[in-house]
Amino acid sequence: MIGISTKTIYAVAALHELGTIQTGGVLKIKEIAARASIPQSFLEQILLELKKQGVLTSVKGAHGGYKLAKELKDITLREIVLILETDAFSDLCRTNNAVLKLFWEDIKKGVSEVFDVPLSELKNYQMKANKTLNYSI
Repeated sequence: MIGISTKTIYAVAALHELGTIQTGGVLKIKEIAARASIPQSFLEQILLELKKQGVLTSVKGAHGGYKLAKELKDITLREIVLILETDAFSDLCRTNNAVLKLFWEDIKKGVSEVFDVPLSELKNYQMKANKTLNYSI
């Protein structure tokens, strides 16, 4: 079933950074890598895959970079996982036992629904983090 790799974690971090820029703005790979603490060479592969799948667009030239192809509210964690994880949401149960099949199907469905969260939720987590930081000062 589902396993979250570093690739997906970095993709979400990059999308979070891209979600913070002004509409129409772009970020260079170097900027995204620095802001999200992602190795630039690894990030390049991730961004190319997300671009190929229509999550991102790129602007060429000296003032170019990457930007979201759609709003974060329209991108779910499930979408990113399905793009980057080869065996995401695959069958767990490799038996003919009807009880076990039903059990694992329910588990898979429950886990799958958790991943339907839109990445716009990152803004709520940013506010929580900011509150925590403000109380710590």
